[in-house]
Amino acid sequence: MVQAMINISEPVNKILNILKIQRDFKDKSETINFVTEQYAENFMEPELRPEYIEKLKKISAKSKFKTYKSMEAFDEEFGLE
Repeated sequence: MVQAMINISEPVNKILNILKIQRDFKDKSETINFVTEQYAENFMEPELRPEYIEKLKKISAKSKFKTYKSMEAFDEEFGLE
């Protein structure tokens, strides 16, 4: 676990306190973790999420991939020209 001393504005502090009460969190750390996780799930691009990278690693370990020298070669193979 990482500890950090942070500075937050008064309005943000009030929002965190309200969310802490609504969700019955023990402390603000849980609240900040919750908000951060929600942000990651809803706003980050999937390719930036650590779970996505792990999923790709598992897929690539099981699968065989073919590389192409150019988009034209790819298009030819799949009849996209």
